[in-house]
Amino acid sequence: MLNRRRLIAAAAGILLAPGPICRAAWAQGGTPALTQSWPTRFVRLVVPFAAGGPTDLVARVVSDRLSALWGQQVVIENRGGAGTNIGAELVARAKPDGYTLLLASSTQAINRSLYRTLGYDVVADFSPIAQLCTASYFVVVPSASPAKSLSDFIAYAKERRGQITFATPGPGTTPHLCAEVLKRLAGIEMTHVPYRGAAPALGDLIAGRVDMSFMSGFVLPNIGSGQVRGLAVSTAVRSPAAPDIPTVAEAGVPGFEVGGWYALVAPAKTPPEIVHKINVDTVATLGEPQLKAKLEQIGYIVMSSSPEELATLIKTEIARWGQLIKELGIVVGD
Repeated sequence: MLNRRRLIAAAAGILLAPGPICRAAWAQGGTPALTQSWPTRFVRLVVPFAAGGPTDLVARVVSDRLSALWGQQVVIENRGGAGTNIGAELVARAKPDGYTLLLASSTQAINRSLYRTLGYDVVADFSPIAQLCTASYFVVVPSASPAKSLSDFIAYAKERRGQITFATPGPGTTPHLCAEVLKRLAGIEMTHVPYRGAAPALGDLIAGRVDMSFMSGFVLPNIGSGQVRGLAVSTAVRSPAAPDIPTVAEAGVPGFEVGGWYALVAPAKTPPEIVHKINVDTVATLGEPQLKAKLEQIGYIVMSSSPEELATLIKTEIARWGQLIKELGIVVGD
């Protein structure tokens, strides 16, 4: 039986603390010859979710600026499915030349403990490049839902006794874990309905075919237009993009605190000179006021890092999520 105190302790602190912006420079100065000629053609950025969702949105905002900086197109390739594992494995097996990158997220850290088997190693098969931003997740319900608050929703779910459904962008994603934590802490039962990305999940939520979902800030325009209703936000503090929406803890579930992150990684053994160049250019791009404003408008907080800082973050997140998943008793796959 799940121990409530242990679950709260495991869930607390999942949202990553801000990391310092990388201002690394070569110790001896100068730019290695390899990076002077890179890139000479388009760079493929694999997004392991369907087009139109939050991960895709982050990828396109960042890739547009990198394309302009490099003079070569950064091409988005959406490879959704299997809780991001299809896209992640594709990049893990790609040639380590800097021309194939992965838009990674907290889901990769989750999958290390969630799946019995994976076709790749979350740590050994990738070269960390840079963190991009952190994300909070909003509890949203259809506009026709009788729930006007999170407390209303919990009471409604208890009345329906397991007939409530929740949509996610796939098994093992951060929104999936958010819902599992809510189920345990609030003492409710819900049925998981996984999709290949957040965009199709949102479509069914708007239509009322599912009862609830945790979604990142890309859903804020839909909340503003009244297509869906925002009940709470997953993080310890309210989102600057939606200050009127209370936190889950404020709304009646003490101890709930979950957040996510996005980052760039490359296949393992990518030349360090190329990793360094992508990191420096990405950090510079993230510092642009217009780009920061675009991400903040949809609920993301820019958070850049060095490759070493990102590597530490990933390992820390694997440990944190591993503890939580063990408490929840969740396993996906064979």
